[in-house]
Amino acid sequence: MTTFRISEAAALLGVSSDTVRRWVDAGRLAAERDEHGHRQVNGADLAAFARAQVGTAGDGGRSSARNRFRGIVTEVIKDAVMAQVEIAAGPYRVVSLMSRQAADELGLEIGVVAVAVIKSTNVVVEIPDHERVTGSQ
Repeated sequence: MTTFRISEAAALLGVSSDTVRRWVDAGRLAAERDEHGHRQVNGADLAAFARAQVGTAGDGGRSSARNRFRGIVTEVIKDAVMAQVEIAAGPYRVVSLMSRQAADELGLEIGVVAVAVIKSTNVVVEIPDHERVTGSQ
């Protein structure tokens, strides 16, 4: 069974270790102590918790797109026809290419809060060896 240390769980959830500790202390997230007294979270419990934290569309609208990254616009590059918009969403960088007209109509500029909504039929999943986050298996 895969387990995660508090710091690993925090990295996966995109929050601080202190936040995860508070959730554990409040009983919102189950954790047990290992043989050294360190708290660890069962992988299945962490996955269930993460799934329960996933929000819905903020405007109450309905959409088939499930991947939403709320962040802040960090760069906007426009030419006569197209715009490239970069959003920092937690540790993630999302870049979108759109018409200049769309970017202007949305008022996209550096510092604006925006949500990148991603709908894709081709998603590649990787498990990087050098950044392996899993605990004991």
